[in-house]
Amino acid sequence: MTKARRGIYAAAISPFDANGALDHAKLLGYCQHLLSDGGCDGVAPTGTTGEGTSVAMVDRLALPEVFANAGIERDRVIFGTGAPSAGDCVALTQAAVDAGFVNVLVLPPYYYKNPSDDGLFRYYANLVEKIGHDDLRIYLYHFPQMSQVPLSTDLVLRLRDAFGPIIAGLKDSSGDFAQSRAFVEATGGVEADFDIYPSSEAFLWDGLSIGTAGIISGSTNITANLVQTARHAPEGAERDSAMDVVCAARAMVGKYPMMAAMKTAESFRSGDDGWLNMAPPLMPLSDDQKAALKADIDALGASTKAGA
Repeated sequence: MTKARRGIYAAAISPFDANGALDHAKLLGYCQHLLSDGGCDGVAPTGTTGEGTSVAMVDRLALPEVFANAGIERDRVIFGTGAPSAGDCVALTQAAVDAGFVNVLVLPPYYYKNPSDDGLFRYYANLVEKIGHDDLRIYLYHFPQMSQVPLSTDLVLRLRDAFGPIIAGLKDSSGDFAQSRAFVEATGGVEADFDIYPSSEAFLWDGLSIGTAGIISGSTNITANLVQTARHAPEGAERDSAMDVVCAARAMVGKYPMMAAMKTAESFRSGDDGWLNMAPPLMPLSDDQKAALKADIDALGASTKAGA
């Protein structure tokens, strides 16, 4: 077993072909780029930014084996396996584990609203019990704005107490650093081997200083190298300057719909307009938005090269 390494992750975007099917080979190549020139320590495919809940089950089930056959390191991938159906979540997680990828990011069941902590505990307990693999490592996914099913600190502690290291960490996509802090204070964070990942790179050093494990972000599809510069900069003016660049980049991305913007940015980088395909009901950027994003990315690159 290899627990996911800590660091900077991209919630990888997903390429769809003209028929709306996931292009496995293209996603594999893209993730290989993120893990090399893209500056990422790891990737989290089929999450929110990857339109994971819009990817057909047959495509999601086949993906881990594609990564395994390509020799992607097991500790550099956290597959999104959450689903409203407990059975689908088990099947997706089993496919990942069978391919050797034991690290999974699991949304709560998000169709029924206001479930009790007892009901949510049962959902995650069912997953642990059905997989029956001591090496399984589950990262809970707290994204109340999207799922409308928040995860309480009491539930997180209850799951950790019941299943120990199988409950390996949590991605906090609330966008509220106070919430990330609350999860760290409740669980002990990295000192207690519980890996909490805020979803904005703007929180990088605030998080690392209190015991988070890194960042899992949609915008690190294009900003990871800037984030790594800030992560490794010495404390003081150099780090502050690098973090200013990171925060500016994150703010720039925030002007646009995240998934469409990241796919448009990849179409710029690769010259492949196939990346613009979105899974309904999501839509690509308008022509005006594309032009504005291109100008913003060019301006950010110019300011970075100028040492701003």
